[in-house]
Amino acid sequence: MSEVDVDAVKHYLHDLQDNICQALAGQDGAAGFVEDNWIRPEGGSGRTRLITNGAVFEKGGVNFSHVHGVSMPGSATAARPELAGRSFQAMGVSLVMHANNPFVPTSHANVRFFIASKEGEEPVWWFGGGLDLTPYYGFEEDCVHWHNVARESCRPFGDDVYPKYKKWCDEYFYIKHRQEARGVGGLFFDDLSEPDFATSFALMRSIGNSYLPAYLPIVEKRQQLSFSEREKDFQLHRRGRYVEFNLVYDRGTLFGLQSNGRTESILMSLPPEVKWSYDYQVADGSKESELYSKFLPVRDWLK
Repeated sequence: MSEVDVDAVKHYLHDLQDNICQALAGQDGAAGFVEDNWIRPEGGSGRTRLITNGAVFEKGGVNFSHVHGVSMPGSATAARPELAGRSFQAMGVSLVMHANNPFVPTSHANVRFFIASKEGEEPVWWFGGGLDLTPYYGFEEDCVHWHNVARESCRPFGDDVYPKYKKWCDEYFYIKHRQEARGVGGLFFDDLSEPDFATSFALMRSIGNSYLPAYLPIVEKRQQLSFSEREKDFQLHRRGRYVEFNLVYDRGTLFGLQSNGRTESILMSLPPEVKWSYDYQVADGSKESELYSKFLPVRDWLK
C-alpha cells in the first residue's frame, strides 16, 4: 500500500470510532452514546457521538469527521504557507472523556489525516494525532501504565519514536499563560509522511489502537474510589485549565472553527461543569498540591 489510499484511512477511522464507543459504553454500564449525523454545507460530513450523565462518565464525546474544501484554513497553512490555495480533505477521530469521579483522569486522543491537492502537482498529505492524560489527583502507577502503553505502540517503528512524540506532547500541551502543563502527557505527532504512506498509516493506527488499553485499566481501578466535595471542587477548578488550553491553543479547535466546522462537535471536548475562582490557590502540602509538584512537571515516567 505505497500509494495514498484515502478510502482505507476513512474505513479505519469509522471502525476505530465504533470500537472505542462500544468499549467505553460497556465500561460505563449505565449510559450509551447518542449519535448525531451531520452534513457540512461547504463539503463533508461526520458522526458525533456523545455520552452524558453516566455511572462513570459525566460527559464524553467520540467524533468522526471528514470535511473538504477549496482552500486550506489559516491554522493549517500558518506553518506551511506553500499549501495556501490548495483544496483539501481532512478526516479524523477525536475524543475527550470527562469522568464523574475526580480520581479518574480526563483522557484525550485523536488521529487524523490531511491531504491537500492542486491540479498539475503531487498531493501533499500527512498524518497527525496522539493521546494525553489529564489527572486531577495523580497516581504514579497510572502514569507509568499510560506511558508504557504509549511507548509500546511506537516501538515497532523505532526506539526513537516514543521519546520524540513524548517530548512533542509535553511541549504542545503546555498552558503558556499559566506556566504549567495540562496533564502528564503522552504522545503528540503531526506532519507524518515519512518514509511512505503505508508506514505512516500503520503508525497512526498503532497509536489509535492504543487508547483503550491505555485508559480503561485506569478507569477500572479508580472509578469506585470515594470522594468528597473537596475533591470535586478541585476537579472543577482544574477543568478550567482544560478549557483554557482548548480554546486558546488547540490546533484542532482552531482548524475546526476557521474552516467553518460544526461548532457543537468542535466544542464537545469541553466539560459540563467548570469553576474559575479569582486567584485560586491550593494549600502547600495538601494532596491537591501534589499534582503541581509531582505530576505536572515534565518527567520520564518509565525510569
